[in-house]
Amino acid sequence: METADGIAAGTALSLNDSGIALTEAKRPFDAIPLFRQALLMEPENPLLWFNLGIAQQKSGAYEDALVSFQHALSIDHTLADAWLSMGLINYELGRFQDAETQYRNALQHDPSSPTVWNNVGVLHFAEGKYNDARSCFEEALRLSPEFYDALFNLRDTCSELGDTLAAAEFDRVLSSYTKL
Repeated sequence: METADGIAAGTALSLNDSGIALTEAKRPFDAIPLFRQALLMEPENPLLWFNLGIAQQKSGAYEDALVSFQHALSIDHTLADAWLSMGLINYELGRFQDAETQYRNALQHDPSSPTVWNNVGVLHFAEGKYNDARSCFEEALRLSPEFYDALFNLRDTCSELGDTLAAAEFDRVLSSYTKL
């Protein structure tokens, strides 16, 4: 049996793998039915719910994505990436308090994630809490010294704080990077 795209229907794992490939190929609308089909086979698989949420997020269906991430977390509350994804969606929707709560939950389950620390810093920056933002970006860089986005954000934060020497140094370092 094959889907309209010629993908062999089969196990939840193969459907999941195909859905991930389609999502990464910027075809989330094609991926969503595959994740739903896989969930019919394994409805208690939190990673299938998470991957469905990612595809929904990439398709712009933010509220559906939040529901899928919440379902994943109801099965396994330790999925830091689901907490992170929910935080990002809520940040993008201007729900900063919800975003912060979800980022904090992500950090509770993965305190060594430079991406989460960077996102918390971005949230603080958007709220005008520049000292808090700086601390978060510094932590992200402690965990991943070549994290371009955190360095870029730290430079801008130092500028906002009036620390022109640090901002100039971070700008010098940034100019030597090639962002991948």
